[in-house]
Amino acid sequence: MQLLETNTTQKRTYTPEEYLTLEETADYKSEYHDGEIIPMTSGTTNHNQIAGNFYKKFPLTIKEQKYRLFIGDVRLWIPATRRYVYPDVMVIQGKPIYQGKNTTTVTNPTIIVEVLSKSTEGYDKTDKFRFYRSIPTFQEYILIDQNAYYLEHYSKIGEKQWRFTEYDSEQDVISLSCVEFQFTLSELYEQVDFSEIEK
Repeated sequence: MQLLETNTTQKRTYTPEEYLTLEETADYKSEYHDGEIIPMTSGTTNHNQIAGNFYKKFPLTIKEQKYRLFIGDVRLWIPATRRYVYPDVMVIQGKPIYQGKNTTTVTNPTIIVEVLSKSTEGYDKTDKFRFYRSIPTFQEYILIDQNAYYLEHYSKIGEKQWRFTEYDSEQDVISLSCVEFQFTLSELYEQVDFSEIEK
């Protein structure tokens, strides 16, 4: 997803409760960043295709361990930084742990996938990754370019230690660390049309 840029000079702040109330009846999704509400735009067709390909490829049962996948519309609450965000794809091992009494906001992702957009690429690679790292269950971060064969993979190897691997060929095989699962870049980019470059 992409965040809309705002040019307002004076910004009102909201409580998390006010944000959630507004989000229930809003015509479009917004994220909550420690008091600020940030509207989101729709993604491109390539963006949607890549997220869907990962969702379709990932098995729900691995060595008798159950996983749940959520794409796009499920919120993530990051309590350490007071943020509600909408990752492109989240993988949760076992059962989701919800915030509050409803089933719209989860707190315990194991893997997060973000398909990069021009407006959010820098944020996804820096601040947002730092916010995600405050989540105790978070183990792997996958960043996917929607305009070329390119993927960045971060896997947690220790307390405050992450290993970085990059892939840039459609024959490359990506191996996840916290689960026994592999996929090729060509599978991830199936039916993606690079002639439809994001503007």
